[in-house]
Amino acid sequence: MRAAAAALTLATVGPVAANAAPQVEFQRLTWTEIQSAIHSGYDTIIVPIGGTEQSGPYIAVGKHNVRAQALADQIARNLGNALVAPVIAYVPEGGTSPRTSHMRFPGTISVTPAVFSGLLHSAAESFRVQGFSLIAFIGDHGGYRAEMCKVAAEIDHSWSHTGARAACIDDYYTVISGAYDQALRSRGLATDVGTHAELSDTSLMLAVDPSMVRTDALRAAPKPTTADGVYGGDPRPSTAELGRTGVEMQVKAAVAEIRTLQETTRSSGGHSNRQP
Repeated sequence: MRAAAAALTLATVGPVAANAAPQVEFQRLTWTEIQSAIHSGYDTIIVPIGGTEQSGPYIAVGKHNVRAQALADQIARNLGNALVAPVIAYVPEGGTSPRTSHMRFPGTISVTPAVFSGLLHSAAESFRVQGFSLIAFIGDHGGYRAEMCKVAAEIDHSWSHTGARAACIDDYYTVISGAYDQALRSRGLATDVGTHAELSDTSLMLAVDPSMVRTDALRAAPKPTTADGVYGGDPRPSTAELGRTGVEMQVKAAVAEIRTLQETTRSSGGHSNRQP
């Protein structure tokens, strides 16, 4: 009931629109609206982590940031009691001297694992002291996923006396290489599926924001290779319809995992973490 009441309040934020969805983005709310949401039962904040990197010649470098924001918003609205933090766009992407991994290409921004870890620790603590009981990290990029989950576990352990939790929402990412990969292969697309900027990656982007994909150039191109920044597979058969299947799987998997964590967190004490 409290969360539902807060949703009615949050729905009025921003331009008036018929049947407007509740505003869940932290950065678009005032401090008083955020305070009211927390007091009304919004006890979870989703921290979407993207990354700025090359994604082949046909997908814009902000792919992970745009996708993480859009899917986190969907996840929060499905939950009905969560807000979404600003996207973390600066992540480990490789070395700069010498240039390694995605840093070998223009368009990539990298930070060290230590900087990344410190940022996650500080952001999580900022949300905890405001009254959020569950800080849920979702990562849209596999390159830092192990580090993200390790840091989330460290934060969670350090909060054992507070009643708050930090968690890595692993199913958000693993469903792509699992159920979604299998769904694409079952459609006879096995040779088109790879690991980066190929069929699944491009289809997901088309489903979320087609303006991020250079579709005309993609359709007219020869099959791109690792030299182009495409790792395995072929992006040319990509469609928004294929991507929507993956998006639905990601949202469903993340909502289920977060709901389980919410129940565990509330049963162990909930909002005892709030500080003045």
